Amino acid sequence: MPDLHTEFSRLLPADEIAEPSPTLLKDQRNRFTSAPDIILQPRSVESVQTIMRFCYEHRIPVTPQGGNTGLCGAAVSENGVLLNLSKLNRIRSINLSDNCITVEAGTVLKTVQQTAEAANRLFPLSLASEGSCQIGGNIACNAGGLNVLRYGTMRDLVIGLEVVLPNGELVSHLHPLHKNTTGYDLRHLFIGSEGTLGIITAATLKLFARPLDKATAWVGIPDIESAVRLLTETQAHFAERLCSFELISRFAAELSSEFSNLHLPTHSEWHILLELTDSLPNGNLDGQLAEFLYEKGFTDSVLAQSEQERINMWALRENISASQRKLGTSIKHDIAVPIGRVADFVRRCAKDLEQNFKGIQIVCFGHLGDGSLHYNTFLPEILSNEVYRYENDINSTVYCNVLACNGTVAAEHGIGIIKKQWLDKVRTPAEIALMKSIKQHLDPYNIMNPGKLLP
Repeated sequence: MPDLHTEFSRLLPADEIAEPSPTLLKDQRNRFTSAPDIILQPRSVESVQTIMRFCYEHRIPVTPQGGNTGLCGAAVSENGVLLNLSKLNRIRSINLSDNCITVEAGTVLKTVQQTAEAANRLFPLSLASEGSCQIGGNIACNAGGLNVLRYGTMRDLVIGLEVVLPNGELVSHLHPLHKNTTGYDLRHLFIGSEGTLGIITAATLKLFARPLDKATAWVGIPDIESAVRLLTETQAHFAERLCSFELISRFAAELSSEFSNLHLPTHSEWHILLELTDSLPNGNLDGQLAEFLYEKGFTDSVLAQSEQERINMWALRENISASQRKLGTSIKHDIAVPIGRVADFVRRCAKDLEQNFKGIQIVCFGHLGDGSLHYNTFLPEILSNEVYRYENDINSTVYCNVLACNGTVAAEHGIGIIKKQWLDKVRTPAEIALMKSIKQHLDPYNIMNPGKLLP
């Protein structure tokens, strides 16, 4: 391998070569540490092309990195180039006639949301890490979040992409075409590819009308079957106005209540946080929701009577992740099953885990509206990363239950390096062979994020 510092000092401006720092090298959970030969932070697409041409010619591995908020190790570099895109962060344009915004890959998600809001539009992707995660990473792992029920995942929000291929060639189609049936839709190759096929440098994203009315309710329920019934009947009654439908276990809610210093609105085995939004001024959405819940028998319900009460309800949901830290290091599972199988999965999986791991604690919450759950497990008295000694056994229990319910081991976070061995359990041999052939064609020297995603 050539001396990369010498070569890139010749090829790039000095400020595009970064010094190592924990922010760039340590993953989100302090589980993995990158060990690249060099860290590059290009400010232009031309620099990305220069980097890729050189790396392609010399067979140098390249690991793309956005906000470094991933949870599966997909942005961890063992050698070669760690390509951090945080300086490629311009808002290129906003187009209200086509309801879209074009941004570079390093743009922080919160910045896109705020830019849309300033133009009286909504960009609906909403994640716990939205203050630091970046659009390129959101696209690379096909992020979901709180509003998938109404607006879809990142795949549904991308109109066009600009991508630098492994050989440095630029493929760009950022024009806001809402219909285009000219052959294969190549953007979908890169959405969810976790940086294994190319470097996403920019995207054109869909915008929507801002909600002018909201109604938010916290509903106590005895079991998940009741939650599914509530979901079904709410969708039938309110249609597309149902924006979010979050399931929270009693244990998760109590953890967050203590952490947030906020009282729980209800005290039940399970809780639902649901929100309706209307792009037209309704004036009585709260009243309609209250009447609906009463008529359907969901009387253990509290409606937010002010914006502060709404904020507090969402704080209880959003602080679940932070509130778990007192339990130690968790073995996280980002899973999805058909909505009608969620209750079956939760019941069976908890039983199996409690039989095999005495005293295990389970924090279960997530987006029941699309069937995806955050299913986190904690072993008693193990507060450090020592818990990962049990990861394979716990994963086997959880994922076998997921597969028995026709689910997936990765709903939002991706595969990275920690779930590769499970890919062939959720994808057929023909699908994996096709993925590998696409990878081989675009990246014949396997320089793009090697060791990630594909087994």
